[in-house]
Amino acid sequence: MRPPEHVVRALLDLPGPACAYVYDTATLRARVAAVRQSLPVPASLLYAVKANGHPAVLDTLARECDGLEVASGGELALALRAGARRIVFGGPAKTDAELTAALDAGAQINAESVHELHRIAALRPGAEVVLRVNRAGAALTGSHSMTGTPTPFGVDETQLPAALAVPGVRIIGFHLHAVSNNLDGHAHAAFVRDALSWSQATGIHPRVVNVGGGFGVDYLSDTAMDLDPLRSITVPRGIDLIFEPGRYLAADAGWYAASVIDVKTTHGRTFAVLRGGTHHFRLPAAWGYDHPFTVLPVDDWPHPYPRPSATDTDIDAVGELCTPRDVLCRGRHVTQIRAGDLLVFGRTGAYGWDISHHDFLRHDPPVFRIL
Repeated sequence: MRPPEHVVRALLDLPGPACAYVYDTATLRARVAAVRQSLPVPASLLYAVKANGHPAVLDTLARECDGLEVASGGELALALRAGARRIVFGGPAKTDAELTAALDAGAQINAESVHELHRIAALRPGAEVVLRVNRAGAALTGSHSMTGTPTPFGVDETQLPAALAVPGVRIIGFHLHAVSNNLDGHAHAAFVRDALSWSQATGIHPRVVNVGGGFGVDYLSDTAMDLDPLRSITVPRGIDLIFEPGRYLAADAGWYAASVIDVKTTHGRTFAVLRGGTHHFRLPAAWGYDHPFTVLPVDDWPHPYPRPSATDTDIDAVGELCTPRDVLCRGRHVTQIRAGDLLVFGRTGAYGWDISHHDFLRHDPPVFRIL
């Protein structure tokens, strides 16, 4: 899908060979508004910083959302600088320094184990915490299951009595995030209803039920999880129901673009070699899929030698790294592609730059354009 014209203009204005991320804050704001319309009332909407921690993205989403969810001391610092009205701190390996910083900042902590509960009690007796629980049989279909299966996240449901009995902390609710990138809205709504019911049956009269994120987008098309089934959920009085999406809020607000440095055919396969690659956008390699792209023609060719090109053929879009695994897309048909053209990858505003191995080979990073 061709990017919007204002994004195209920003990309074509880049000096070549170009390599850039473009983030559109208007798209971020529109997505938050659309998500709010689909959530039950009342509910709290937090943005998961891990998806994209660029300061302009965080500044926008800190204003538009009810708060930010962080998973490290570094992300906590980013959230504080962005002026988040509310911060939730999760993650399975918090240090004492991180726990102390979170407590000092007034963040709500999602405790991940009985041991972590004891540590919090020692650091701040009487602290209120939310307990993450890895429930049995509560998984959803998605790219990564977080619960209902052996993972390092949360307290095994069978250990719940021991966790609730830890002295020196007050457990005020549960964190029950189950999956990453779920595309089934009806199944997600059923999960949230079950999470509310289960939390109330524990006997602690929870004030908080945090169901995490997991709202999915399909990278091979323009579809995403239908959030409408969530609207009909009844939230019990006195419970703060928290949603923490990251990908769903940020993915469509970002585009990654890289100039074609060379077009070549080797052993019958044609490659577009880019001034970029998986060290900037790792998700396709990490997940094992081919991320679609659009070719933006750049007609200027100021060189005296022939321009490498390919016409009406399948190509592999590969990066500049010295490894055959530096592949963003395989076997995508193009009408024409030339050295100097731009390839643009949409839906890269989440888990693009932030999860990539930036320093491998020490190539220059992309530039960032904020619209």
